Amino acid sequence: MLNQSSRQGRPSTAPRVPQRQIPVVVLAGFLGSGKTTLLNHLLHRSGGSRIGAIVNDFGAIEIDAMAVAGALGDSTLSLGNGCLCCAVDVGELDSYLERLARPEARIDVIVIEASGLAEPQELVRMVLASEHPGVVYGGLVEVVDAAEFDATRAKHPEIDRHLALADLVVVNKLDRTDDEERVLTLVRSLGEHAAVVPATYGRVDPGFLFDCRPSEERIGQLSFDDLHDHTGDGEEAAEPGHAGHLHTAYDSLSFTSEVPMDPRRLMKFLDSRPEGLYRIKGYVDFGPHDRGNRYAVHAVGRFLRFYPEPWAPGEPRLTQLVLIGSGIDSAALAEELNGCRDDAPHADEHGMWGVLRYVPDPGGEAGNEAPEA
Repeated sequence: MLNQSSRQGRPSTAPRVPQRQIPVVVLAGFLGSGKTTLLNHLLHRSGGSRIGAIVNDFGAIEIDAMAVAGALGDSTLSLGNGCLCCAVDVGELDSYLERLARPEARIDVIVIEASGLAEPQELVRMVLASEHPGVVYGGLVEVVDAAEFDATRAKHPEIDRHLALADLVVVNKLDRTDDEERVLTLVRSLGEHAAVVPATYGRVDPGFLFDCRPSEERIGQLSFDDLHDHTGDGEEAAEPGHAGHLHTAYDSLSFTSEVPMDPRRLMKFLDSRPEGLYRIKGYVDFGPHDRGNRYAVHAVGRFLRFYPEPWAPGEPRLTQLVLIGSGIDSAALAEELNGCRDDAPHADEHGMWGVLRYVPDPGGEAGNEAPEA
């Protein structure tokens, strides 16, 4: 006699429920475009969705990870001192994804924030090649600095290729350009597959993070066309080379000081910084000149801003800076920064004036926004 399941043609065991797959979004963009600012905005306005992040800093001091960790807590993984596209392989990336994709973490989307010199093509390739059953490629978000876009493209034409790969392009810092329509039109022409969203201070609708996942047809194109390695033929092409990556032309210097910095000396250093020193980020302790605050510093090209913020209780009072540039003399820059230490602090009521010139007016340019990072 047949049992009921057999009579109705159903298997006697319950069907296996497929594992939920978490989208993995690659967040890329050139140095100082505003990736960390965008990620922090999404974290604070996620509408209840839980975002996990892998933050990759180009430098030994993980400044971007520090900025994100407070919002994410144990949902942040930090990878410093090198570009993720070269620092790990697919197997290692899977081990990081495993930590965020475990069910008890309750993550809804994972964001890989690349360093400003990483190759988006390699990161997309790595996510597509992942063997982790709990994740799926969720698209490439490319952040563009509207104010620096023309200069960046002139120096690094490969930026056009990055935009062609993107599924969403955030054209950031539009408040710093008088030619926003031209920039937006140009970006749209370069990112033909992408939705292009204008923004200031990384303020975009968090829904874009979930909606930018490419179609299956687009993923197929990425796998076999855009992501094909043209460095060689046959077996050589299977092992991507890194000689043409942006980061090969750049050096970084990480500077830490337990001694407070003299504001006059530091401003003299910053005002005379060499042309090749493109990016400076970190935190400055001015000691007796302002005991109540540390100062986040952000420089992109010739643009410079300081943002005062209170010290956290029990936080060690350090100056921590990362400098990134092309053709820079790291040893000479380190020596100059060492000369900015305030080894004999003294009362100087006007010492901070040079710094305060670069602090946004609370009612003006930046309001109470976080610094662009």
